[in-house]
Amino acid sequence: MSRSIRNLVILGSTGSIGCSTLEVVRSLPHRLKVLGLSAHQSCQELVAQACGFLPRWAIATDRPSAQRADWSGLPDQTRLLVGMDGLQQVVSHPDVDVVVAAIVGSAGLMGAWHAVQSGKTLALANKETLVMAGPLIMAEAARCGATILPIDSEHSAVFQALQAGRRADLRRVVLTASGGPFREFSRQQLDQVTVEQALNHPTWQMGPKITVDSATMMNKALEIIEARWLFGLDADQITVVVHPQSVIHSLVEFKDGSVIAQLSPPDMKLPIQYALTYPERVDCPSDKLDWTKASSWDLCPPDEQRFPALTLGHEVARSGGTSGAVLNAANEAAVEAFLAGRIRFTDIVPACRAVLEHHHFDPSPSLDELWTWDAWARREITTWIGI
Repeated sequence: MSRSIRNLVILGSTGSIGCSTLEVVRSLPHRLKVLGLSAHQSCQELVAQACGFLPRWAIATDRPSAQRADWSGLPDQTRLLVGMDGLQQVVSHPDVDVVVAAIVGSAGLMGAWHAVQSGKTLALANKETLVMAGPLIMAEAARCGATILPIDSEHSAVFQALQAGRRADLRRVVLTASGGPFREFSRQQLDQVTVEQALNHPTWQMGPKITVDSATMMNKALEIIEARWLFGLDADQITVVVHPQSVIHSLVEFKDGSVIAQLSPPDMKLPIQYALTYPERVDCPSDKLDWTKASSWDLCPPDEQRFPALTLGHEVARSGGTSGAVLNAANEAAVEAFLAGRIRFTDIVPACRAVLEHHHFDPSPSLDELWTWDAWARREITTWIGI
């Protein structure tokens, strides 16, 4: 980029990734500047962030919430835009260098799509973008000259480790998983899991949907699909291992048997900053490993009998087409039902499989067709639940 300061738009700035991104920006004022912030319903948090960073734009994507909100505290230099059309206007603006896609779920797809179409650098935390529309997004990025840099800690680790060798010499990537709070639970114990237990992650502080996904290991299933498209891999080149300490964020194995890993304490600020300053590395406000203290790290294969989401992830990574959009939508709806107390924890993944197997697979859908399947899958989950 020609400018010494990179101008950012942060989509989903009030969520956990968005807030961590703002911490990184605050620590690097000579390198990073916020031009735009977006939120869906958290309008008062958006106003507070605008007061702290004085962006050119604040975007509230949910119109009813925007109409109810008090915007009197918005800085004079910040223009309020409402709705998805405002978001599109901002991410495509020529002054924007980097778009941070931190909106959770399928709602993040269109912002990422517009950023790619505009040839921006897309710092991607929203894995659902590639789960739903991986082939379309990657093809559009190639056509428009956009760069996609991963923010997910696992995919950032793979991205970094891949630089140790030639892609032609890659054998596999190994995604690490914390295993969530239930990695040692029996099937009988899993049947009794409560919402409160599922939201108590032992390592990471995340929003409720992602925290439940980590507990079911659906989060890792989605990451398998994301890695397949982001790095141009075959599904069989992606392996998952459980690593409870969450220090080894992922590994890559080359043909000669060499394995390269990226390690750091579990703090999202490091992968966020790496994407925002790439290819440079600069001091980061995240914690560092203390090599003066003894430590040990465990790695073990996951039990796919107790956590069948991983099997689904590999199946969808192999099939592509409409499968990713259907799985993602079904999972979002099933997690919502679990959080509302309408289904058990152990119903989430079987519901997703039932919907996935019931849909009419299309190997080459358009973006509009993917949204049609997204809506269909959500309706099917409601039918499956019986409400």
